[in-house]
Amino acid sequence: MDSALIVDDHPVVVGAVRMVLESLGYKPVHVASSGVDVVPMIRAHAPKLIVLDLKLTGFGGLEVLERIRTIGLDCKVVIFTSADPEHYLMRCRRAGAMAFVTKSAAMQQLQSAIKAVRSGYSFFPELPVNNAGQSDASRDERESIASLSTREMEIMIKLAQGDSNKRIAQAMSLSHKTISTYKTRLMLKLGVSSLVVLREFAKRNGLF
Repeated sequence: MDSALIVDDHPVVVGAVRMVLESLGYKPVHVASSGVDVVPMIRAHAPKLIVLDLKLTGFGGLEVLERIRTIGLDCKVVIFTSADPEHYLMRCRRAGAMAFVTKSAAMQQLQSAIKAVRSGYSFFPELPVNNAGQSDASRDERESIASLSTREMEIMIKLAQGDSNKRIAQAMSLSHKTISTYKTRLMLKLGVSSLVVLREFAKRNGLF
């Protein structure tokens, strides 16, 4: 019987996802609440499937995906998140995820995604392509976000949420100086003048 790993820090979500996985025959079902714990748990339990949230403590979900791919761990990943698919879907796909389901969808959609992935197929919703209703400023902001690397995206979100350079450095196993460099680069790339403006930028674009 195939095992699975849920990576999410919300107990209610974990309970609901566990029910879906167990109904599909996955057993045992392991749980990690922090991105830092994912790689060690994959190595310890060798799950065939991972249901991964993107909004995590420690490493974010994008960083976790990158690490799984870089190390070459053999597991299929389904993203199950409240993060805006417009900013994250293609990033997740490029990083090796096989499915993307938003938490606002019915649990049946998660079940369908898991079935598809187990059978070797991908499961991604179509994104709207009509930008007619967006202002030039809004399009510029979204293009700026799209230009960020995975690590830049993760650090930007942590900064916008109010984490200090020291705390981010500890969570991501990086030096304080490295985070300071990323912070300066992000300010220039996004055209923001302060952390307050950065927070407004991130919130306006649904990044947290």
